[in-house]
Amino acid sequence: MTLNSHFFLKSKRLGFRCWSSKDLPLAMQLWGDQNVTRYIDARGQLNAEQIKEKLEQEIRRQEKYGVQYWPIFLLGNDDFVGCCGLRPYDISNNILEIGFHIAHRHWRKGYASEAAHTVISHTFSTLQSTALFAGHNPHNTASATLLRELGFAYTHDEYYAPTGLNHPSYILER
Repeated sequence: MTLNSHFFLKSKRLGFRCWSSKDLPLAMQLWGDQNVTRYIDARGQLNAEQIKEKLEQEIRRQEKYGVQYWPIFLLGNDDFVGCCGLRPYDISNNILEIGFHIAHRHWRKGYASEAAHTVISHTFSTLQSTALFAGHNPHNTASATLLRELGFAYTHDEYYAPTGLNHPSYILER
């Protein structure tokens, strides 16, 4: 397989593909970093079994719904950046939830914004969703800023079980 040939979705700098069971080392690299998980999981540092389960959940979500938080890579060298993608939120109203987890070494390079713009476009043009939901940990000011920049409008606070907190929540309509 040549460089970049395995991506189903691309932006200027990033390529998206689906997780597979062979990606456990990448999942460990991402979700094994407490800098990444501190805002998404109250357990703090995830252990190997918890990370494996998180990866398996993403794979099952792709199989069942055709979406997941897809792993993303730099197009220039296939360096793993993190993940950005979708999960079901309100199936009856065709609303998906967007999320992104970026590896700590790639923070502040614009990758979350670029990936999110690409996923938003894919969601509305290809998947024909009516709206996108997003939430963030109330302590994660970077995500709050990014969601506003992406055009999401605050709607309410919603309880998020993995953190045990009420997360500010937003909608972006098509």
